[in-house]
Amino acid sequence: MCGIVGYVGKQKAASIILEGLKRLEYRGYDSAGLCVLQGGRLDVAKKAGRVDVLVKEAAKHHFNGSTGIGHTRWATHGGVTDANAHPHVSSDGKFALIHNGVIENYSGMKKFLIGKGYTFQSETDTEALCNLIAYHYAKEPVVKNGGSRFLESVRKSLRHVEGTYGIAVLCLDCPDEIVAARKASPLVLGVGDQEYIVASDASAIVSHTQSVVYLKDGELVHLTPRTFSITTLDQADVSPVVDKITWTITDADLNGYSHFMEKEIFEQPLALENTMRGRFSEDGSTAQFGGLNLNAAEFRQIDRFLFCACGSAWHACLVAEHLIETFARVPVEVDYASEFRYRNAPLDRNTLCWVISQSGETIDTLAAMREAKRKGHRVLALNNVVGSTIAREADGGIYQHVGPEIGVASTKAFTSQLLLGAMIALYIARMRDMSFSDGAQYVQALKGAPDLVRTALKQAPQIKEIAKRYAKHADFLFLGRLSLFPIALEGALKLKEISYIHAEGYPAAEMKHGPIALITENCPSVFLVPKGDVFNKIVSSMQEIKARKGPIIAIVTEGCELPPGVADDVITIPDCHPAVLPIVATIPVQLLSYYITLERGCDVDKPRNLAKSVTVE
Repeated sequence: MCGIVGYVGKQKAASIILEGLKRLEYRGYDSAGLCVLQGGRLDVAKKAGRVDVLVKEAAKHHFNGSTGIGHTRWATHGGVTDANAHPHVSSDGKFALIHNGVIENYSGMKKFLIGKGYTFQSETDTEALCNLIAYHYAKEPVVKNGGSRFLESVRKSLRHVEGTYGIAVLCLDCPDEIVAARKASPLVLGVGDQEYIVASDASAIVSHTQSVVYLKDGELVHLTPRTFSITTLDQADVSPVVDKITWTITDADLNGYSHFMEKEIFEQPLALENTMRGRFSEDGSTAQFGGLNLNAAEFRQIDRFLFCACGSAWHACLVAEHLIETFARVPVEVDYASEFRYRNAPLDRNTLCWVISQSGETIDTLAAMREAKRKGHRVLALNNVVGSTIAREADGGIYQHVGPEIGVASTKAFTSQLLLGAMIALYIARMRDMSFSDGAQYVQALKGAPDLVRTALKQAPQIKEIAKRYAKHADFLFLGRLSLFPIALEGALKLKEISYIHAEGYPAAEMKHGPIALITENCPSVFLVPKGDVFNKIVSSMQEIKARKGPIIAIVTEGCELPPGVADDVITIPDCHPAVLPIVATIPVQLLSYYITLERGCDVDKPRNLAKSVTVE
């Protein structure tokens, strides 16, 4: 979950690294640091705190070298201190290393190295690997066949690592070189004109070059200002594939908004349009996807779907479950990716697995996908990042095409996932028993989703005023039924992760089976209230809460008439097709969480203890 940047070339490394770290800060912001090779030494600046703190510290060092590495940290081992910040330098002063991931056997490494005379200054697992590289470098001063002693020392050390890593390493004896490697932690190489940037995310690269190489697990890259080479842990040469980034740096800028979350909330109409562009049949009756690598006959053989994901993506899976079962009449199971690989779930041969991950690097989701494939199941992926590990390893899949999402709290990626879930339900239903006319109606509803979201976003000023009245409360309930129950879960998650308010999501009818004990004048409830069969049932639940003096915010579809006094505040959203309703209903809960967070003075884009992409288990 940490951010990694390394630069080798003809420019001053520090300025490029600091720029990259600012763009990667959503990956971790406990501490930050950089190391530049200059004047025959490894010059290190690192501080606990945000990248801005590091910028001030770096100014004292007068960095001029053209080779360096930088890191922004999300703590795993050891507290948030200057000493635990990366880069770490080996005790012999020869190596500096930055690391994303977890080294599970670091304790044994550390014990061994202490016995060999190496010392430690931090509590991190990373420092053990840095000293292990120094140990192998000192142990074997000559490399067979004239290879790089630096590269081979890193390679030998990584063979002893149990766990995950994305690393970049400097060596004092090799002033114009960087060695980087990955295992289950993303690394991207930016290819420039006599310069290279290695980073954990393309957002640190795209302002300098749009030519990239996505490293695979078990690969090492050796960089100089003139060339690069990729090999495996087993010393096999790898022919690199250079891809192009399809978005520009302006896509990752605030563009006049106060926060990335705000920007991404209001980008959702365009994001939805991009998600569905070119994905409907010519006759307008169904969806079509180009990368599933399954034909219609194979899809008809599927008698069960399994969806795996984490966080907001898991909520999107729950909505997909409801829509697929409703419209396609195929059983669906949704599992937490983090649980799936450990519980040995029985899957029959006609089960198709789906994994959903915005980044395509979520470690639990990646592990679930690999477990399903290991057992012989086909796995399709839904993700947003071209070239991500999940995208490369899946048997097929769908890209979201919503552009970079920087805010830690997912917004446009989530509603895009909802839309794709609805499109998948349509795609499967039309292969089975959905009529042409019903399919055409469904397609028109999906095409209208962006405009419905634009209408819902017009409620922002009203929601901002509502947020001011409720921001003082310490507990919230979010309640919905059927396809809106997952949106209640999502609303509670949004509020928790950015405002630090305790919030719970429940099916509305379950409220009386326990959660009603929480109801007081100081515990507001947010109800999602659509027209239809469950309207009166939801109103009944609202009246039970009102009878206990609980404040209620009701998010209702147009045409719903609530009994007088049953809700303290009402937010109206457009009435729409059931496949689109979860998307439209998401907008008010996003805005409510955003504005409550502003009112409480919390950091919207960098909530405490969280990072955007969870790449450690």
